[in-house]
Amino acid sequence: MIISTLDGLSSEAVSVTVTDDVLAVSLQDGRSIHVPLAWYPRLLYSTAEERADWLLIDDGRGIHWERIDEDISVAGLLAGRPSGESARSFARWLAARESIQA
Repeated sequence: MIISTLDGLSSEAVSVTVTDDVLAVSLQDGRSIHVPLAWYPRLLYSTAEERADWLLIDDGRGIHWERIDEDISVAGLLAGRPSGESARSFARWLAARESIQA
């Protein structure tokens, strides 16, 4: 039996676009990945300005948003993995964010 893995299927991100609904990542090999923004609650609850403030990390293997403390790996996107943040952790982040904005 042959088992498919992600080995050899990774690629590096070259650009990122975040809309109100979608995280879109263009890869060096020409592929694009589009996932629902709802997979990443911190992005979903951030402003357009915060979403646009991303940085490629680890030679394009990941994306970092400093202002909202979010990191997403290209491997995770390719595997179809949404955020692994717990509801409790997200609630603390959201509460801290709301108190700062108040």
